[in-house]
Amino acid sequence: MHPATLEQLSLLVGGEYEGPADLPLEGAAPVHEAKAGQITLIDRPDRIYLLRDTEAAAAVIPKTAPECPLPAIRADDVHRAFSAIVSFFRPPRAVERKGVHPTAVVSPTAELGEDVEIHPYAVIGDGVRIGSGSTIHAGVRILDHCRIGRNVQIFPNAVLYENTVVGDNCRIHAGVVLGAYGFGYVCRDGRHTLSAQLGNVIIENDVDIGANTTIDRGTYGSTVVGEGTKIDNQVMIAHNCRIGRHNMLCAQVGIAGSTTTGDYVVMAGQVGVRDHVHIGDGAVLGAMAGVIHDIPPHSRYVGIPATPEREQMLKQAAFAKLPEMRRQLKELQEVVRRLSAPAAGERREVA
Repeated sequence: MHPATLEQLSLLVGGEYEGPADLPLEGAAPVHEAKAGQITLIDRPDRIYLLRDTEAAAAVIPKTAPECPLPAIRADDVHRAFSAIVSFFRPPRAVERKGVHPTAVVSPTAELGEDVEIHPYAVIGDGVRIGSGSTIHAGVRILDHCRIGRNVQIFPNAVLYENTVVGDNCRIHAGVVLGAYGFGYVCRDGRHTLSAQLGNVIIENDVDIGANTTIDRGTYGSTVVGEGTKIDNQVMIAHNCRIGRHNMLCAQVGIAGSTTTGDYVVMAGQVGVRDHVHIGDGAVLGAMAGVIHDIPPHSRYVGIPATPEREQMLKQAAFAKLPEMRRQLKELQEVVRRLSAPAAGERREVA
């Protein structure tokens, strides 16, 4: 690890330093882990107070942050600046690319581009094409006639069923399954029979797919994930879905068959979407939203069933008042009972 001064790090990230230019720094760490002589980060102006209890010698802070109790580097993008500093102190190790490992099983009909690396015990099927600069990690299974683009990383034990297409610059993490049969059954003569599973999965360029995510093939056509979309761990996308460009699907989202989304859609953790609905461009679905109908563009929906965010907030506010309303109702019922009761000595005539 090479030490650096506050001024040197500010020049590295294009920031403005405050404090001694020659302050020596020898590492970087988050605020609660930082030790003496290290630099840390604060990504929001209202969190500057956290620096009062840190051992860090300096901090990267937003340009709009108030006065800082430590020497600091002010940056437009705190996380980008801090990443550059961490990489300076902990540069990635140079790893020699070794081509195809002797234990990998590669079909003689597969086509490998320049500088493709295939790690131990990976299996590459007939007619597979893998673009230049791609890395296939240990234990990956790529079935027949898949197409893998350039500079793709497929991490250990992922499985790509036949005819899957993956674009350039994609990252497919461990345990991902692309192209498994969709959950489509027809009841014939009292038995559930698997329907046609003749389609495939197409992943466009610059898509990231998190660990243990599953994306099912189309029934006859393709299940498609659009360019630039980022998918978190443990997401399930069913057959015939078409996910738009630059979506963000976060943690345990489940999307039923033949659903479509526009561009720049966000779904938070554990959103559930029924089949055959459309989510409009720029829509945001809050955590655990249950979607049972189309969602308009640029709207925000939460709750079960998913309703507009403001409407759901009003409902929750009313729900919180139910105990008080119940008490008031019982009081009113008692008042009505007393008013309805006959006065002492009053006789009721019976018709």
